[in-house]
Amino acid sequence: MIYPKIPLAQSIIEICNAKGVHDIIISPGSRNAPLTIGFTNNPKFRCYSIADERCAAFFALGIAQQTQKPVAVVCTSGSALLNYYPALAEAFYSQIPFIVISADRPTDKIDIGDGQTIRQENVFLNHSLYNANLTEAATKENDVSINEAINVAIAQKGPVHINVPFEEPLYETTKKLSVDCNIYDTFKINNFVSQDDIASFSNLWNQSDKILILVGECTPNSVEQKWIDLLATFPSVVVLTETISNLHHPSLINTIDTLITPFGSKEFTELQPQILITFGGMIVSKRVKSFLRKYKPNHHWHIDELRAYDTFGTLTKHLIAHPNQFFKQFLPFVNHVKGNYKATFEAIHQQRKIKHQEYLSKIKFSDLKAFECILSNLPNHIQLQISNSSPIRYAQLFSIDTTIEVFCNRGTSGIDGSTSTAIGAAVGSKKPTVLITGDVGFLYDSNALWNNYIPKNFKIILINNGGGGIFRILPGHEETETFNTFFETSHCLTAEHLAKMYQFDYISSSDETSLSNSLKQLFKNNDKPTILEVFTPTRENNKLLLNYFEALV
Repeated sequence: MIYPKIPLAQSIIEICNAKGVHDIIISPGSRNAPLTIGFTNNPKFRCYSIADERCAAFFALGIAQQTQKPVAVVCTSGSALLNYYPALAEAFYSQIPFIVISADRPTDKIDIGDGQTIRQENVFLNHSLYNANLTEAATKENDVSINEAINVAIAQKGPVHINVPFEEPLYETTKKLSVDCNIYDTFKINNFVSQDDIASFSNLWNQSDKILILVGECTPNSVEQKWIDLLATFPSVVVLTETISNLHHPSLINTIDTLITPFGSKEFTELQPQILITFGGMIVSKRVKSFLRKYKPNHHWHIDELRAYDTFGTLTKHLIAHPNQFFKQFLPFVNHVKGNYKATFEAIHQQRKIKHQEYLSKIKFSDLKAFECILSNLPNHIQLQISNSSPIRYAQLFSIDTTIEVFCNRGTSGIDGSTSTAIGAAVGSKKPTVLITGDVGFLYDSNALWNNYIPKNFKIILINNGGGGIFRILPGHEETETFNTFFETSHCLTAEHLAKMYQFDYISSSDETSLSNSLKQLFKNNDKPTILEVFTPTRENNKLLLNYFEALV
């Protein structure tokens, strides 16, 4: 086997291998040559070459999202490193294990006017869980730092940064290892809720007839179905799930935004919970956040092994446990409290369903109508990736088949890497994958298509409404040149030529009939990645969406 001659590079490669970090995304460069040589010549690593570091990082994020194992990105020195920041921040807030390994110039070359040098040490300080600033020699201290960085990424489910200074020559190789690395194990502690807390919380539960459970982003199958089935039996309990919760039961309410529409204070007071229980990741629905911030519960418990965000300004207890562990300990001690809380929600939910269908049956083609058509015609058992801004909010209005796994980068809610993440997720999961994205997000991340690893059955459904249509539904929208240029980003661009350049098949549609036919064509062909571009009317979408919410009441 061929190894880099530099001992420090050998140490990093050997420790990554020992700890199961086997997916390596490399962006070409010179200073990182020792790492590139070592990783690519070891058959235990799966190495990918992606030139654009921002895309490379989100691609890595997609793989890690699916495998739930740390993925490493490797870059050269200088500004290349800074392009990892958006994906690193997403990994931080989405709790995804992610390792940045950056090659650097030696310390004496920094800030003297040498090329491709910046201050790389601790550059991600605000969002990295551990920063290993290595020295040039292969030392025990370096081994400790490398081990600790990877251990933290695994145990705390987040990003870490390993900065590695290399001096020239960089390309020399050897057939023998010159290092004997020390490996330090990670010990995962099982978190149990104390019996005192179980007794206290079950007492509160048993005195409450209005309990709301709100579930954010969850990895599919991470919460055992038996607990969801049991929670569904309580008349005092309402479970609201977001599209990306990946939890399913006939009694769960999975279209929150169709339910939480403007009521009077009397109706909202009736829905105000006494106890709010949350678990999962970030909440998409602005409506439910607004509701709970104004009509606060008496108690808010968040269940998570690592973090608890006080999203509604009401947090009273962080239960440091996995939801499965908490429900296993807790549910045997709670009673079926009588009440009509669940029945009240269900009655509203059923009424909303009827009005939802009535409204959609009479409107013309638009973003809303396109999402109805797309989401009802997706194949079963696929992975669905949804980009941020308009697409994820439209998706929240519809039920999606329970066999479909749904994902979205909701850590920072940015549009900047959705396509790259989706491609990485398709590679990581090996499942048929569909990305639904908007035009601005797609164009912003168009370098994602500059990727040699895109599966043949990967599909993009691109909703092109000629700009950032979501800004049209926000307060203060006026049809002015300033708004159209600086808020909405109006454009007349399409994906057709990009598709040709990157060897994607291309289909387009601009009405309901052509969309229905295009979807059949899209899912029939799995021999080549495909873009289906759906054109919708720029100036009609916001009116139809705002009228939709009024029609639900």
